Amino acid sequence: MPSIEALERELSEPTPEVIEAMARVAGDVVVLGASGKMGPSLVAQLVRASAAAGAPRTVTAVARFSDPASRGAIESAGATAVAADLLDQSAVRSLPDAPNVIYMVGQKFGTKDDQARTWAINAAIPAFVAAHYSRARIVVFSTGNVYPLWPITSNGPTEDDPTGPIGDYALSTLARERIFEHFAARQGTPLTLLRLNYAIEPRYGVLRDIADRVHSGQPVDLSMGSVNVIWQRDANAVAIRALEHCAAPPLVVNLTGRPAVSVRSLAEAFGARFGVPPAFTGREAETALLSNAERAERLFGPAPVSVATMVERVADWVASGGVSLGKPTRFEERAGAF
Repeated sequence: MPSIEALERELSEPTPEVIEAMARVAGDVVVLGASGKMGPSLVAQLVRASAAAGAPRTVTAVARFSDPASRGAIESAGATAVAADLLDQSAVRSLPDAPNVIYMVGQKFGTKDDQARTWAINAAIPAFVAAHYSRARIVVFSTGNVYPLWPITSNGPTEDDPTGPIGDYALSTLARERIFEHFAARQGTPLTLLRLNYAIEPRYGVLRDIADRVHSGQPVDLSMGSVNVIWQRDANAVAIRALEHCAAPPLVVNLTGRPAVSVRSLAEAFGARFGVPPAFTGREAETALLSNAERAERLFGPAPVSVATMVERVADWVASGGVSLGKPTRFEERAGAF
């Protein structure tokens, strides 16, 4: 069986650019919503980069920590874990001060059954956080879902193109951005808004979803015919480096890889590695959820891990019986019902 410990260490290995950034960025860092799929490895990368840069700092990871394992992983990495319900405004006010904040709070899945909670998490908590951390630099994770579906013959929308969210999740995430923008204008809080679309590692993500279907002989839905993807370590590295780019008005960055890749070609690549001809259902629409990552490349350089390498890593993990987080992305959803 593949080693989860080795994978976690690889995903949290700081890039040279992250180490250099941590040598320049002064002060402690608070990571809000740190117990999700990306949070523990981002926290660990922060701790490791700070040590490598010779810049000791306290990294505080805040979450509800309903899963004790995520708290244990964060504390083992050398960060301070703080359990808090961020919907409780008094709990937010009690959080430690820091000049640097990375905001990873959000709800996507379960929106269809509880729209009100999704709106509360995605739109109310930002107001509490922006008020409490008015003098901090804040890097905010958003999503490419704030854009409308875009022609697959294009490179996808840039940060200057109009938003057009579909469904309550996307709408409430755009509300998250607008709330932070309001406070940036009112308080001068420097921000970077990262529209992520999609992070990949062997245990979850679009590539894991496609690989699982091909490996088990299930058909791959082609209705969302193309996707942008980025390796999780690379996405987290950009988020950490983005602390140096926070501004008011906020800097907006599409955080993903480019160009987009067709779902059919990904399924065929997995099929070739597994020796299983992929089955398909539906057909490619003329539009898809896409993002143009040219600005991210100009600021941070091209994403280091190629799509071919991601496919290889995910295929090897699945073929070896590597565990899944059991959290399908539902990337094929076109109506925004998550």
